[in-house]
Amino acid sequence: MTVRVNLRGVDLLFTTTDQVFSPKQIDAGTSAMLSVVEFTPEDKVLDLGCGYGIVGILAAKLIGSERVVMVDVSPEAIRLSKLNAEQNGVGDIPILLSNGLENVKTDGFTIILSNPPYHEDFSVPRSFIEDGFPLLALGGIMVMVVKRLNWYKNKLSSIFGGVTVHKIDDYYVLTAEKRSLAPPARQKKPQNKKQAKREEMANKFKKRKR
Repeated sequence: MTVRVNLRGVDLLFTTTDQVFSPKQIDAGTSAMLSVVEFTPEDKVLDLGCGYGIVGILAAKLIGSERVVMVDVSPEAIRLSKLNAEQNGVGDIPILLSNGLENVKTDGFTIILSNPPYHEDFSVPRSFIEDGFPLLALGGIMVMVVKRLNWYKNKLSSIFGGVTVHKIDDYYVLTAEKRSLAPPARQKKPQNKKQAKREEMANKFKKRKR
């Protein structure tokens, strides 16, 4: 199958198969995510979960393939992304087979973009967010497009200290900026009265044994 699109005035051609996400047309969530992102010549972009390559290849066409890295856990997605990068004239993009960010050996990204899997538990997006934070440059942003808002909003806020939400049709595009070198310190949850009493008694018992 082939998908032809014009994005940001750039004509692109993609070869797809039924083994990858949204093989017949550009996914509406991806379109929503791209609508809130601007690429500049100074950016360094990571396409996290690249599928058959739409986001990373567009970024490479706009700012240069040397400023883009693409990763996916699927061998078929990697095969198609490499094929599509070649046929769109940006065949030198680093395109890595990687379980999450395991094989990404560089950092200093100014933009990490991801359309994470919707129908799995939250272990995958949790690793994307927690492992992606240290790979961003200070002032860099993580951009995610999702359908379920609360978990993602809370998780991004806990790691980045804040998040901006854009509601676009049936999707939420979340943008979180790295404002410090380390995630905000996590505060201990306040104890309830029973927990406080148990801890007080345990401390008294320890003192008696001394």
